[in-house]
Amino acid sequence: MTAISYPPKPSPGDRVAVISPSAGLPGMFPLPYELGLDRLRKEYGLEPVEYPATRRMGSTPRERADDIHAAFADPDIKAVIASIGGDDQITVLPLLDRELIRANPKPFFGMSDNTNLLMYLRNCGIVGYHGATVMCQLGRPGAMHPQTADSLRAALFTSGPYELAPAERWGDVDRDWADPATFDAEPETRPGTGWTWVNADRVVEGRSWGGCLEIVGWLLMADREIARDPAEYEGDVLCLETSEDMPSAAEVFRTLRNMGERGLLHRFPALLMGRPKTWSFERPNSPEQGARYAAEQREAVLRAVRAYAPHTTVVFDVDFGHTDPQVVIPYGGTVRVDGPARRITVTY
Repeated sequence: MTAISYPPKPSPGDRVAVISPSAGLPGMFPLPYELGLDRLRKEYGLEPVEYPATRRMGSTPRERADDIHAAFADPDIKAVIASIGGDDQITVLPLLDRELIRANPKPFFGMSDNTNLLMYLRNCGIVGYHGATVMCQLGRPGAMHPQTADSLRAALFTSGPYELAPAERWGDVDRDWADPATFDAEPETRPGTGWTWVNADRVVEGRSWGGCLEIVGWLLMADREIARDPAEYEGDVLCLETSEDMPSAAEVFRTLRNMGERGLLHRFPALLMGRPKTWSFERPNSPEQGARYAAEQREAVLRAVRAYAPHTTVVFDVDFGHTDPQVVIPYGGTVRVDGPARRITVTY
């Protein structure tokens, strides 16, 4: 079993790398990107350093791998933050120098397609941080969500336990990043619904694994970065969430079913399921349609859990996915799920 440790944390005034390991969307949508960079400087006291492929759409996997290597190898860079996700980071992984990265452990922040790099880092023995991309969370119109901002600050600068809390208000409806008027006001939100617990009769503490469900599925199909022996994950906490692609309930069930067939699902005594995103520009659901989508996804998850991991504690609608706010989850770090007390604590 790979030994996993937390890399040293940055301090205000430090330089941090901003890279695009997936898509160079900062070049297409500069408004949220520049806003995110400005908040890194003014609200967190960090100096962002861009790399050659950060703003370039169509960069090659080799160019993005070169940026990752340069960011980790530079002793003046104290953390690495993804600009945004994408859909082909899996092509970058075979080009990475595992020994270089192991020799230069740094906190990496990213989500969605960055599940690839988070899983790679965990396999290098380095705790990463699922969440807080420059364009989406730091570049949120109007202001950062206070819950997101507080979680990111704790994850960046502190070490120790941090208790999560259900969002009092949340949202998942986006606005056009190309329109300057988008950034005049904060996104609309709706009242929170709290967490839903299943099999909440025990306390589970373990290292987190998972990420964006679609990316986990791709990695399983490519047989990449997934341990050959499912016992490697025995006792870990599975954290899964779905993207703006809004996979169907059938697809969610099939991915979890196949994890069960591989002997993976029952290894995790606890599953945190992120609040699903229920709206996209391609599928602008009404609140009622969105609620139906979320309910169907929940039933798909429960169907798989009942079949393959009937004793696993499950918590639904934890705010660590593609919805707003978004708390940071330490990837490979410690997560404590206290069913009787209905509390979730992560260790940054």
